[in-house]
Amino acid sequence: MGASGAEGAAPSGGWEGGARFLASGDTALVVEFGDAVDATLSALVLALARRIDAAALPGVIEAVPTFRSLIVHYDPLVVTQAELRRAVAPMLGSLRGSERAGRRFLLPTCYDASVGLDLAEVAARTGLTIAELVARHTATAFRVYMTGFLPGFPYLGGLPKELCLPRRPTPRLAVPRGSVAIAMEMTCIYSLESPGGWHVLGRTPVSLFDLGRDPPALLAAGDTVSFVPISLEEYRGLAAGGPALAPADGATP
Repeated sequence: MGASGAEGAAPSGGWEGGARFLASGDTALVVEFGDAVDATLSALVLALARRIDAAALPGVIEAVPTFRSLIVHYDPLVVTQAELRRAVAPMLGSLRGSERAGRRFLLPTCYDASVGLDLAEVAARTGLTIAELVARHTATAFRVYMTGFLPGFPYLGGLPKELCLPRRPTPRLAVPRGSVAIAMEMTCIYSLESPGGWHVLGRTPVSLFDLGRDPPALLAAGDTVSFVPISLEEYRGLAAGGPALAPADGATP
């Protein structure tokens, strides 16, 4: 995403689509698998990330998944970009996107109008009742493609086509933490209060980013998220008491 520089094809065998190596400054190497938001490409990105992590390559600081590429941050005083490319290239030859599945999370979410700031407008624009809109959103198992924008902010793919809308023409200056929102073909969850232009359908009391937790971000690329509707009273109770959602098992309170 957004990188430029020299490129080269991955070796043949295994995944046959080919990949491009792109320089991103002098401390990052991008391995790009395609040009679309696609579950198959995402699975390949995550599979390569796991291989690089397992290899513990000298000089590699972090491998960060995006929608369609993997950004490998490295220390140029330890490894050159050419050396890193030579080390990563053989990993692509037998890459399989189904090597490991992510975790599944069920997030309690309130779709009351008091927290679903755009619920009525989205229902009107899509020609659905509010009940139908909520039913379609909660019936979907969303895939976490990547996190970014804010710490722990997940981009969730798989929004039903009938719910796809462009961003709001005028972004809000402050979207509350925990807001569940949609735009284009995705759902997101605001991990912190922030400006934002997505359509807010509801709010979850679950904390997506907590520095006292290891790791601080609840969700990671490759995880699956489903939203479980709760009442406003239940939301307030969980928000006040701090819902105990274990990152390892994804169980709801």
